[in-house]
Amino acid sequence: MSASRDEAEPGRGTAAEGPQPPSHSLAHKLKSLMAQRKDARGRAYVSRTLSQAVEDLPDPPATTSFALIAKLAGGQQDNPTIKTVMALCQALGDVPPAHLLPHPGYDDLAALEAFEDPLARRLLVLLGGLPESEVRAVIAHLEDRRRTLGLPAVPDDGSVKPKRPRRRRTETEAAQYAADALEGL
Repeated sequence: MSASRDEAEPGRGTAAEGPQPPSHSLAHKLKSLMAQRKDARGRAYVSRTLSQAVEDLPDPPATTSFALIAKLAGGQQDNPTIKTVMALCQALGDVPPAHLLPHPGYDDLAALEAFEDPLARRLLVLLGGLPESEVRAVIAHLEDRRRTLGLPAVPDDGSVKPKRPRRRRTETEAAQYAADALEGL
């Protein structure tokens, strides 16, 4: 009895599909963007249409063949040039290039797009260093304000976890830690 597709091992596809790229990989993110964004004809992007969209950019920053895009989306190549990433992001509707970095911290496309706004960055700087209770109060106020203005709610992805206060080492503990590190223990 074989495992169903839902019961398959995470990160693995069926034999016909081949292995699936990890969810934080460039391949996964690029495939997801190509499926979500629409080309000039209103269809999801495929390698050829995305390659053409890059070529159609005013002063394209790089030429990007459909074969290269297929390799990137399929996970056979995972180290594109900066120019290629910039061109793909521009062709896909000015996606923030950080989104394609293979790191979970850059998975939230909505947050990265909001971060493109200088006022949003200013707000983040102002929030830095405030006690957690103050930040939560600002979040509650902004959520209430969005409701009042009739704006859609922003989903809570659960990534905001309360920080545990970090215990500082005593002077003696710090000296011992440094000595251990130097000895390679």
